[in-house]
Amino acid sequence: MTGTLFLVGTPIGNLGDISPRATQALATVDLIAAEDTRRTGRLLAHLELVDRTLISFFEGNERERTEELLRRLRDGATVALVTDGGMPTISDPGFRLVRSCAAEGIDVRVVPGPSAAIAALAISGLPTDRFVFEGFLPRKAGDRKRRLEALASDPRTIVFFESPRRLKTMLTETLDALGDRPVAVARELTKLHEEVLRGTLAGTLARIDEATLKGEVVVVVGGMQDGGPADEEALVERARSLVAGGMRSREAARAVTERQGVSANAIYRRLIAGVGDGVGSGRV
Repeated sequence: MTGTLFLVGTPIGNLGDISPRATQALATVDLIAAEDTRRTGRLLAHLELVDRTLISFFEGNERERTEELLRRLRDGATVALVTDGGMPTISDPGFRLVRSCAAEGIDVRVVPGPSAAIAALAISGLPTDRFVFEGFLPRKAGDRKRRLEALASDPRTIVFFESPRRLKTMLTETLDALGDRPVAVARELTKLHEEVLRGTLAGTLARIDEATLKGEVVVVVGGMQDGGPADEEALVERARSLVAGGMRSREAARAVTERQGVSANAIYRRLIAGVGDGVGSGRV
């Protein structure tokens, strides 16, 4: 008789979020396959489960480990798959293993738990009735551009994962491809320094300081709306944020009006008119 693979959701930060059922699964399986054995080891120590058998299962060894775990499952072993935090297979290793188990008729069960993508969506303040999860954008600039352009007309809220050191580049490219949109940038969710920056892509870009930004980041971007041209006053405010961050007025006007149905010249004229009253930077 074959064994069972358990996909176990684990905390994305706060260890208090581990569920009783997840704890029971980790306490009773024959083997735990972990993306980072050190991090999982700390979780197990917190749960007073220090005698558990751990093996590594990460992107670099996923192919070989999948074959090894399949052999054990065929022999009747019970295996728990965990990642550094959140649900296995969601932008984390495990898809190959689950697909192979399904193909062979090996029982796969899920022990639901925290998800950074869902947590960020829920706290973003953006529509949650329809959304699309994009995970990490491609590494190559051309591939990223094509992926973002394919999302330009999607009305659903979009959820991305991103590294702190690439966040500013990602937001800039998203602004270029999608035009200015509402955005929420969530970092360190459930941890001591949890923070959510809400605003527009342009305005948030002016607020981001990558030198001090740390921790895991989820970016939630509003979908394309069919509600007609954007409000001109809001666009002027977004453009002013960009100018305050060092962008020239004409470039800021173009950035905030792309795909918005509003004249860039109209926004530019209002920016220039505002230079004298202290709201512009004077850079044209």
